[in-house]
Amino acid sequence: MVILGIDPAIRTTGYGVIRITDGRMEVLDCGVIRNPVKAPHSECLRRLSGGIRELVKQFQPEAASIEEPFLGRNASTAIILGMARGAIVAALAENAVPCYAYSPKSAKKSAVGNGSAEKEQVAMMMAAQFHIEVGAIPLDATDALALAVCHGQLAMRGAQVRDLLTSPI
Repeated sequence: MVILGIDPAIRTTGYGVIRITDGRMEVLDCGVIRNPVKAPHSECLRRLSGGIRELVKQFQPEAASIEEPFLGRNASTAIILGMARGAIVAALAENAVPCYAYSPKSAKKSAVGNGSAEKEQVAMMMAAQFHIEVGAIPLDATDALALAVCHGQLAMRGAQVRDLLTSPI
């Protein structure tokens, strides 16, 4: 099973792609879809959709996991994040990739054992688990890897925890 984890943002969307084979996970790729600081939001959304389409074409994931939306103090930021998330979910839907949403705490708890872990802690744990250099994991991709691991752990448990899997969005 191949899972694409996505940590959405308008300027730096992190992604992590893992494969599960015989109960073992391996990282296929991780990185960031970057948008220029001065690019209009419409251009950023187009680039996000295109980046997700490219990842789907290259890795053919059977599922995607994305960070649940959150409400911050700044409504404008929440709206922009919602637009980015929408562009990503639409690109996944166009390619029939089911997408599951998890809270940042759930993803970090699955990956590190601590739902309040910092990005650096998640990066160190992912590097150790997957036997890669911590410097090879962009910080914006750490939560995306944790989201992929979160979904992968639940998927590997199968019917025992079927109720814990969120419904596709």
